[in-house]
Amino acid sequence: MTHDRPLALKPVVLASASRTRRSLLEAVGLDVEAVPSGLDERAMIDAIVQDTEEDLPPADVASVLAAAKADAVSANRPGAIVIGADQTLELDGELFVKPESIEQARSNLLRLRGKTHLLHAAVAIVRDGEQLWSTLETAALTMRDFTPQFLGRYSVAAGEDMLDSVGSYRVEGLGLQLFEHIDGDHATILGLPLLPVLAELRKLGVVEK
Repeated sequence: MTHDRPLALKPVVLASASRTRRSLLEAVGLDVEAVPSGLDERAMIDAIVQDTEEDLPPADVASVLAAAKADAVSANRPGAIVIGADQTLELDGELFVKPESIEQARSNLLRLRGKTHLLHAAVAIVRDGEQLWSTLETAALTMRDFTPQFLGRYSVAAGEDMLDSVGSYRVEGLGLQLFEHIDGDHATILGLPLLPVLAELRKLGVVEK
């Protein structure tokens, strides 16, 4: 146990480079080592879509990617509790991926404008290649019918941050101005549903009961 993480009995490995996910875990007292999986998410999504006879629901894509990330990191961290997480965005059954340019991000936001979309946040916990637990949580977010002028100002202000999330927004910052209603847990929206994760970590003896 580390002195600055009084509730952590054991460290965990986060299979991600996400600053947001690491901050969420550290904020609730966990001792976290972040290790990026090195997987090409875009290539994996393309492969998943091509290899299935029927379209895999966006929620299932998140679950597959979360497990794959945890497995990849677990292979090099014997004995460690590894947490893999992924998030997908669904609009009317369609899977959205992270934009590759500001222009694509703007186009995605215009498609989401005035509609309700779903954010699926999946988590898998793996140790020595064995999946111990997994969960999937979903939040529903309704964007307001913002003006093109607002989108222009938002794009300038948000800049490259628009490329860091699947929805081209950060609800913990400027992105909140895009919405009129949000139904769901805040941590789930940020990509890591903390309450079910903490409940499982207590069972695994990682944090105090």
